[in-house]
Amino acid sequence: MKEQIYKIDLIESFNLEHIFECGQCFRWNKEQNGSYTGVFKNNVLNVKIENNKIIFQGICEEDIKKTVEKYFDFERDYEKIKKELSKIDEPLKTSIAYGNGIRLLNQDLWETIISFIISANNNIPRIKGIIERLSKQYGKPIIWNEKTYYAFPTIEELSKASVEDLRKLGLGFRDQRVYETTKLILTKQVNLQELQNKKSSKEIREILLTLPGVGPKVADCIMLFSTLKCLDVFPVDVWVRRVMNELYFKLPEESKLKREQIEALAKEKYGNLAGIAQQYLFYWKREA
Repeated sequence: MKEQIYKIDLIESFNLEHIFECGQCFRWNKEQNGSYTGVFKNNVLNVKIENNKIIFQGICEEDIKKTVEKYFDFERDYEKIKKELSKIDEPLKTSIAYGNGIRLLNQDLWETIISFIISANNNIPRIKGIIERLSKQYGKPIIWNEKTYYAFPTIEELSKASVEDLRKLGLGFRDQRVYETTKLILTKQVNLQELQNKKSSKEIREILLTLPGVGPKVADCIMLFSTLKCLDVFPVDVWVRRVMNELYFKLPEESKLKREQIEALAKEKYGNLAGIAQQYLFYWKREA
């Protein structure tokens, strides 16, 4: 594969830190010059903003323009979405202004499933470390700029790992879950192609919940951050519970606020854009 480069004029809804540090991805790392380098599918890309241009450079399996436009969700009008969501209330308007450069990446479904099973009760540096070791052990090497990167292992490649192998890579209690989920997907007991073609979020979630290690929050993250792109889901973690309680419920004991209550309010307030609203609220609460 040859190096490719693609440049576009800087657009409103595109901030590297907002995109790569909002909790949706684990294989992008910040460089000393402020750019980010990431691995997705069989691609290694560096993204930087320079002289009012966004510059994408690296090794791509297909045409870089096509790859970038799909992965970075360029077909979606984020300015229109922000305008629509900003009308809902002042807190959401404030959170949008804070994280106005967020875009939802179209990440590979298989990789997103395994990554978010690994993310359960885990912190980001540790998640990134586990995924990196997993890729190095079982994924294909990609050499760019005299450095070796590793693609996330395919279903077949990861199926070669035993529970003990996964334990050695530091997965902890998640080793069994990753092992079992890999087997279910390998044997097509859960068919990812069929899942990709389904339109109903409810139906997709029910299928994802049959995978070991996938609870409601992990299922919603997979649905929102992968190519499934179910924008009506509202993943609830500790930060989202906190911000929703502070803004709307105001319970003295935040822990008593149920996920179902939050989801019902999110559906009522944000409708089919709940997932994008969640990202603005999450990033604002965690960072600000």
